[in-house]
Amino acid sequence: MNICVVGTGYVGLVCGVCFAQMGNQTVCVDIDETKIDALKQGISPIYEPGLEEILLESYQNKTLDFTTDIKQGVKDADVIFIAVGTPMGQDGSADLQYVLHVAKDIGRFMQHYTVVVDKSTVPVGTAELVRDTIYAQLQDKQIDFDVVSNPEFLKEGAAINDFLHPDRVVVGADNEKAMEIMHELYSPFMKQRDAFIGMDVKSAEMTKYAANAMLATKISFMNEMSQICQRVGADINEVRKGIGSDSRIGYSFIYPGCGYGGSCFPKDVQALAKTARKFGYIPHVLEAVEAVNDEQKHVIPNKVADRFGEDLSDKVFAVWGLSFKPETDDMREASSITIIKDLTSKGAKIVAYDPKAIHEAKSHYLKNNKQVFYVHDKYEALKGADALILITEWPEFRSPDFSKMKELLKANIFFDGRNQFNKNKMKKIGFEYFQIGVR
Repeated sequence: MNICVVGTGYVGLVCGVCFAQMGNQTVCVDIDETKIDALKQGISPIYEPGLEEILLESYQNKTLDFTTDIKQGVKDADVIFIAVGTPMGQDGSADLQYVLHVAKDIGRFMQHYTVVVDKSTVPVGTAELVRDTIYAQLQDKQIDFDVVSNPEFLKEGAAINDFLHPDRVVVGADNEKAMEIMHELYSPFMKQRDAFIGMDVKSAEMTKYAANAMLATKISFMNEMSQICQRVGADINEVRKGIGSDSRIGYSFIYPGCGYGGSCFPKDVQALAKTARKFGYIPHVLEAVEAVNDEQKHVIPNKVADRFGEDLSDKVFAVWGLSFKPETDDMREASSITIIKDLTSKGAKIVAYDPKAIHEAKSHYLKNNKQVFYVHDKYEALKGADALILITEWPEFRSPDFSKMKELLKANIFFDGRNQFNKNKMKKIGFEYFQIGVR
């Protein structure tokens, strides 16, 4: 098929590269000329394991192309994916201006029957807005088209594998023709098992929000349990084992930590709550999930203040991990931002290390914070630090040289925001060790 993907962020670029890998003639469109020029050289604007290799291979095989000319991408396409950003607006709702701008362009340049796919995470009812926007641009042109919803369920850090080997492909369409085209497009990715789930458009739009809200709820529930455990003297790590062994609960997303972040959970929980209120329902659970997560990001700074006092002006803290999760350079809504801002507001100096996200921190998220310094080795961050704070559980932090750590740190104090280690072992080897949800 001829595929056009508008938007080369996490979702759009992964989609385009993977469709091209399966032999589809794919054009990725973006307004950013610098980004497009880099992509034509095989350079990805984002870090995602395996992405650059497939990108370069598909581009060299001429199944993948990049352009800033949306007309070029739209006019020959059988299927057009809208994969632009839907940032959170001032009121918490999803901002659809970029989606609808693309819809206008599609209406202007579409030449024949096309399936238009909402791949961006959008509120229920967006497909109708996109359809109306395209119709308004078609004017007297007699061109048929369908708008379908195809939410993405990619995990950053594992997005290529998730796309090539999906556990489900959800598509919402209002007629059989569009549904059959989408099934045909995805069939090469489902040779072992047909994971295609067809439904109506609004249900598909809702499925994405419901999935992310459910996962965020599990995280916030466990973090709330961690706060209760700490106060009553229980150990959240043991509680996790006890409840995770129940097959109805399971172990996924019940690890306590210093709060979730990223481009999806914070934005989608708020957007879904906003939609609920728009239709006259008060989403008590969703609003509690968000509130708990916001509070959880302050737990580590509070533990640091309890240990060292409110005035941290003579203290230096090493930070391991800046991205919101491992295997990505994404820092959107990352816990590290809140934790570092809390500590530096009390006068602390931060020496930070992350395998991939340092550029993001320096150029955007923490660029104006003069009390944050960056190093390119995890042990270098420890030199003379009063304590270590682990925020992101990158694999290279899982088996560190504890003897070397003790030599480099001013004091053997370790605040673990991901509960990676056994507290008794850490005490035995000489660390003053603080965890989430443990007194």
